[in-house]
Amino acid sequence: MNSYIFLPIAFLKFWFFEAPREIYGFFSSVNQAFFQLFALPMFLKTFFKPLKNEYRPGLVGFSRAMGMVIKSVIIIADLFILIPLVVFELIVFVSFVSLPLMTILILFL
Repeated sequence: MNSYIFLPIAFLKFWFFEAPREIYGFFSSVNQAFFQLFALPMFLKTFFKPLKNEYRPGLVGFSRAMGMVIKSVIIIADLFILIPLVVFELIVFVSFVSLPLMTILILFL
């Protein structure tokens, strides 16, 4: 009988503390997999390095310029994928946390 008294507290603890922490962990895992799959941090770190590490005397400038052009295209494509992913994650997270509050507001207002 006493366990039923603490049920709302257990629900609130789950919904506002435990579940958001797990959702955040899941989304950070998805983002790490994205960065691993699309290599965005690597392209940013090696942006000014020559393409394919070409250091022959006549080709260094061309290799750097070509590498910057190709990496720019890849970075822009990665950002076109990453930005909607992060926006979707934020929408899901905020919707999940605000669902009980919105339900109460809809019922009583």
